[in-house]
Amino acid sequence: MRSYISPDSAVKHLQPENPVVLYRPHALKRAADLFLSQFRGTVMYAVKTNPDEHVLKDLWAAGVRNFDCASLHEVALIRSLFPDANIYFMHTIKSRLAIREAYTRFGVRHFSLDTHEELAKIVEETGNAADLGLHVRLAIPNNYAELSLTDKFGIAPDQAPALLAATREVAAHTGVCFHVGSQCMHADAYRVAVKMAKQVIKQAAVKIDSIDVGGGFPSIYPGMTPPDMGSFFAAIHDATRDLTRQGVQLLCEPGRALVAESGSVVVQVIARKGDFLYLNDGTYGALFDAGMPKFIFPARKLGTDSGADQKAFSFYGPTCDSYDFMKGPFFLPADMKEGDYIEIGQLGAYGRTMATRFNGFSLSNQVIAVKDEPMMTLYSTEPQVERRIAIAARA
Repeated sequence: MRSYISPDSAVKHLQPENPVVLYRPHALKRAADLFLSQFRGTVMYAVKTNPDEHVLKDLWAAGVRNFDCASLHEVALIRSLFPDANIYFMHTIKSRLAIREAYTRFGVRHFSLDTHEELAKIVEETGNAADLGLHVRLAIPNNYAELSLTDKFGIAPDQAPALLAATREVAAHTGVCFHVGSQCMHADAYRVAVKMAKQVIKQAAVKIDSIDVGGGFPSIYPGMTPPDMGSFFAAIHDATRDLTRQGVQLLCEPGRALVAESGSVVVQVIARKGDFLYLNDGTYGALFDAGMPKFIFPARKLGTDSGADQKAFSFYGPTCDSYDFMKGPFFLPADMKEGDYIEIGQLGAYGRTMATRFNGFSLSNQVIAVKDEPMMTLYSTEPQVERRIAIAARA
């Protein structure tokens, strides 16, 4: 992987015609170090967030040994890279083939579920295995999250005790899991979720071996500054203290919070119409979250600073589809023009991962490492200092 001091130096040297992915391994390690040192339990990386091999290998090098997989493809990828990894197949709806292959071929023992039918399917496809770790996913309100995940997965709390009891009868390891929603903005979401989980456990009248608080740990974006990550950990540790004292294992599934800051994309302006900039990447590429959920990402012009005042722009992507639109606002110099390069930050999560080849447009397979700091960060850039630093987008 080529390495440059900064995005400016990379663009000056390469003059890229296509979007280019930038990678900051030091930002990834900083986030991983924080989770591994401060979360009092098992940290499982949510592979779907960014399955690039360089990301996975750097997480492994940082000490991550547990992985939350959502497909057989992800399971196979992790096992091929890390034969000794602990894999948790945490998608609650799986094909019979996926269950069977995960168990027999790739050595997966932990599966999540949210129905009696899925429980029966897992038991059947693993041949009534005696070494299963089964995690019942609860449907938890996602009131504090920017993106709700409560409709598609999870069993209602009033139906969960029966499923948990049935799971306990066949599982060597029985767990409860939930997800408070993507980009959770308040630590109380975890307190509420743990309280609901405890009620289910009490009603089921069974002993559990683990509680998985899921993902939802946030990153920082313009206009979306979450509390310090330590406040989330404190809320979780406080809410689960009575369980962990009884020997219940604590797990989490961070994705966005681990990788968002490590990635950005360099795009080029191919046309301007008033306050609209037409780019060579868009919602069918790395900028899906800017188009559909309408996230606002930090953006800055690369190259010579003209000194022009900042102006709010919206973006259009390169495809023929009108949904290829990113409202923003994205603040850039008022004199932006065709040919200018823009760095768009915080795209290490769900950026390259969501990119398609619609209309024949695609991201470059080339990834370039840069040594400067991300445009925004929740993590201190000073060793051993536990405080949030939000670095404003650089001029």
